[in-house]
Amino acid sequence: MSTSPDTAAAPASPSAPAADKGGGEPQKLPLFALLALATAVFITSLTETLPAGLLPAMSKDLHVSESATGQTVTIYAIGTALTAIPLTAATARWRRKRLLLTAMAGFAVANTVTAVSSVYGLTMVARFVAGVAAGLAWALLAGYARRMSPVPLQGKAIAIAMAGIPVALSLGVPAGTFLGTELGWRVAFFAMTGLTVLLLLWIAAIVPDYPGQEAGEKPRMLRALKVPGVTPVLFVTLVFVLAHTILYAYIATYLDDLGLGGRTDVILLVFGAASLASIWIVGAQIHHRLRSLTVASTLLVAVAAALLAVLSDSTALVYVAAALWGLGWGGVPTLLQTAVADAGGEQADSAQAMLVTLWNVAMAAGGIIGGILLDSIGSESFPWTVLLLLLPVLVVVVVARAHGFPAKRPDAG
Repeated sequence: MSTSPDTAAAPASPSAPAADKGGGEPQKLPLFALLALATAVFITSLTETLPAGLLPAMSKDLHVSESATGQTVTIYAIGTALTAIPLTAATARWRRKRLLLTAMAGFAVANTVTAVSSVYGLTMVARFVAGVAAGLAWALLAGYARRMSPVPLQGKAIAIAMAGIPVALSLGVPAGTFLGTELGWRVAFFAMTGLTVLLLLWIAAIVPDYPGQEAGEKPRMLRALKVPGVTPVLFVTLVFVLAHTILYAYIATYLDDLGLGGRTDVILLVFGAASLASIWIVGAQIHHRLRSLTVASTLLVAVAAALLAVLSDSTALVYVAAALWGLGWGGVPTLLQTAVADAGGEQADSAQAMLVTLWNVAMAAGGIIGGILLDSIGSESFPWTVLLLLLPVLVVVVVARAHGFPAKRPDAG
C-alpha cells in the first residue's frame, strides 16, 4: 500500500473529496463503493470462519479428524499473519484498484479449490492462499475507505466498510452452515466463489482507483514502530483480539457446558445484532470520540465477561452478556484501524499492515490457548481469562492519551 494516501487524511490529494467549507454541496459518502468494500470484508471474514460450521462433513470427505479439519481455520490466519507485511511492501507501488481486484480474485481461486478438493494437503494449501489474499485485502480496505471519503466522514466510512465483519459472524456463518448442511459443504464454498465473482464486477464498475506509492519511495515497515502512538495501538490490538478469540472460538462448547448448546445460534444472533448497533454508533461518533469509545468498548466486553464468569447460571443474563459483548466488540475493528492510521501518519500503511498481522496472530493464538484452557481447566476459565487480558488493554488505552488514543483526533474540528 501507499505510505500515506490510503490511510492518512491528505487534503492536498487531488483524488480525495474536498471538505465542505460551508456554502458548497453537502459532503456525502460514496455509499455504493463503500458497500463493495464491506462485501469484501464480509467475504474475507466468512471465508476464514466458514469451516467451523462444516467440520463434520469436511472431515469425512477429506478423511481426517475434525480437529485436523479445524486447522483449516488456523492455516488461514497463519497465511495472513506471515504475508501481510511483506506483501504490503512488495505491492506498495501497485495501483489500488488493481491490488484489490487481485486480492479478491485470490479468494475466488482459493474457495473454488477448497470446494473441489478431496485431498487434505491441497485443501490446506488453498486455505493458506486465502489467508494470503486476506492479508493483502485487510491491509488495503480501511485505507481505501478513508481515501475515498471526505475527512469528517472517514470514521463513518471505515465503519461501513468494517460492517462486513459482524454480518459475516452473525448471519454469514449460520447461513453458510445451513447451506452446507442442506446441500453439502462444497456448495457453501462454491457460493463464496460466486459471490466473489460478482464482487469483482462490482469493484471494477464502481470503486474508484488511486495510485500506489511513488517510485522514489522505499517502504520500511518497521519504521512505523518508532512513531509515537503506534505501539500502544498495536498492543491493544494483539491483546484485545486475543481475549475476544479465546471466548468466541469456543463459544459453542462454552454454551453447551452451560446447558445452552441448543440456543447457540440465537445467542450469536443477539451478539451479531448488538455488533451491528455498535458499528453504527462508532461510525457516527468516532470523529470526535475515538478515545472514549475505545474505553467504553473495553469496559463493555469486560462487563460481559464478568457476567459470564459469575452469573452464567442465569439464562437471561447470558443473553445480556452476549448483547454487551457485541455492543463492545462490534466497533473495535473500526476504532483500532482508525487509531493506528491516525497515529501512523506518514507510516500509516506500514502500521496498518502490522495491525493486520497482529490481529491474525492473536486469532491463531486464541484458538490454541483456548484449546489448552479447555483441556486443562475447562470452559469456565474463558470469561476469567478475558477479564485478565482486558485489564492491561484498559490501562494502555487510558495511559496513551497523548499518542495512540488521544482525547482529540488530529483532524477533528
